[in-house]
Amino acid sequence: MSKYEEIYEVAADNYGLVTRGEAARMGVSDKELSRLAADGRLIRIGHGVYRIKHHVPGNLDPYAESVALAGPGAYLYGESVLAMFALCPTNPAKMFIGTPRRIRRKLPRGMKVIQRKGVADVTEYEGIPSQAVGAAIRSCMGKIMPDRLQEAVREARRQGLLGKDEAERLDREVTA
Repeated sequence: MSKYEEIYEVAADNYGLVTRGEAARMGVSDKELSRLAADGRLIRIGHGVYRIKHHVPGNLDPYAESVALAGPGAYLYGESVLAMFALCPTNPAKMFIGTPRRIRRKLPRGMKVIQRKGVADVTEYEGIPSQAVGAAIRSCMGKIMPDRLQEAVREARRQGLLGKDEAERLDREVTA
């Protein structure tokens, strides 16, 4: 199997994305990544993040891409978690990303990074590291109107993202 085929296998299961770190673990050097990008088989989308050329875009691609661009340990945060599941209307121009560390690299316009250390509310949805839905709703309190957050709680419950007890607790919290 060629290096590109190995990269393709990883990227195919990851929204068409491969990071420099993932490539290094496969034994692909930075020079080889640059060559694959120069050949047009990989498209560099940001610092250390590449997309395979033959990727068919999907609805969740912007979320996976934003987390990858923010680097190791990053995850969707707050409004972006609500937007990913269409739980309530949010600002589509901003992508909120949580991270346990400071990010020094230049990120695309519209990405808002929230530095959070020692949190236990991170999970994974559809292969994308994310703040848990209940915690994301709580983090939006005071930023999104309560009636929209109530809508988000109901929709999250309907989609099976929240259990009955947690949904009832959250509903009381957002209306208080």
